[in-house]
Amino acid sequence: MSEELQEHKGPKLSRRDLLTASSAALAGGSLPLSSAALAAQDNSTAESITPFTVKVTQALIADLRRRLSGTRLPDAGSDSDWTQGVPLFKAKALTDYWLLQYDMTRVERRLNAFPQFRTHIDGLGIHFLHVRSRHQNALPMILTHGWPGSVIEFLDAIDPLVNPTAHGGTADDAFHVVIPSMPGFGLSDKPANTGWGLPRIGRAWHTLMKRLGYTHYVAQGGDLGAGVASWMSKQHSTGLAAIHLNLPVLFPPPPPGAGGYTPEEQAALDQLIHYGADLSGYASIQASRPQTLGYGLTDSPIGQAMWIYEKFQAWTDNTGSPEEAITIDKMLDNIMLYWVTGTAASSARLYKESFNKDFVRFGLDHPVTVSVFKGDIFTPPRSWGEQTYAKLTYWNEVEHGGHFAALEKPDLFANELRKAFKPYRR
Repeated sequence: MSEELQEHKGPKLSRRDLLTASSAALAGGSLPLSSAALAAQDNSTAESITPFTVKVTQALIADLRRRLSGTRLPDAGSDSDWTQGVPLFKAKALTDYWLLQYDMTRVERRLNAFPQFRTHIDGLGIHFLHVRSRHQNALPMILTHGWPGSVIEFLDAIDPLVNPTAHGGTADDAFHVVIPSMPGFGLSDKPANTGWGLPRIGRAWHTLMKRLGYTHYVAQGGDLGAGVASWMSKQHSTGLAAIHLNLPVLFPPPPPGAGGYTPEEQAALDQLIHYGADLSGYASIQASRPQTLGYGLTDSPIGQAMWIYEKFQAWTDNTGSPEEAITIDKMLDNIMLYWVTGTAASSARLYKESFNKDFVRFGLDHPVTVSVFKGDIFTPPRSWGEQTYAKLTYWNEVEHGGHFAALEKPDLFANELRKAFKPYRR
């Protein structure tokens, strides 16, 4: 096993031990994976807000171990690096670590360390974390993840946001944070019908903030979450003071005149060309055939893991290995949430709903703030932001961190939000 994956120091078990335990646990037959086992304590109805606790059952864990123990891997191929995807040696190392060393109850404990709730909005059950600061004048904020992220992305940033005095800030920097799981992701319900695209999610998030009693708030998002925040701004959600984006939706504006693109603009164009040519296959599949993709990922934990793990390498601030940016345990926490809830297909469907329709550049006349983390796959120039956002009140380029900014650099991420939203407190 690779030394870089030797992080968790829990007891090591042999494959024989795990196969024996798994077989005994599953003697009664095969186990369907669904969120039902996790949602047993969800009693929310209509507009009620009810506490929620995650419980990953031993049957789910036993089934996962059985599947990991029987993993069938492909050949190594002709390349030993990441040019064709996850290299075989990295896949083997992650499989062994997940099976033999990762604490399968870790994600349950991490989520249950924070107040969680469920409520129904527009006919759909929505799971969210809601952590209030002890500071009286804290600013309410809703944060939205993207794909292949989840609420796991924000866990390490919660305390710096709600308890700034313990992290180099002042009481005036405090936030109350609301962190929902997007429909089809994690512990929120899976839409049974089409129509749950980014605009509808934006309206649902406004309903959630109103239901929580917040009449003045801000919104933050990256990846598809930036699309949600942008739509909230476009919809002029009542009480929304400003938004913050760590992946601004700034695809190139119309070509300039005779002077051509500046070097900074051309560099951003080159990033988009590289993304389209070499990195966008996942998006094409999810935006066209999410159901077909879901069969393999829902049946194979390593299939699900590699589909996500590859993005942790390609999109983070690293020099060749995703573990440089995010610990293997934290990557597996996120992967585990996808696996135990069986949300491979339902999360991918958001691409079918919105990727080529709603996740587009459009002008906003509402206050917008932006932090560009330089390790991201796309780092647009400020000039594009100024052409798109009529009220761009904050723009900063952060030297460290990438696409999963809150997960990679939680303190830097929190500090960006403190600075960006400073004018919008009251």
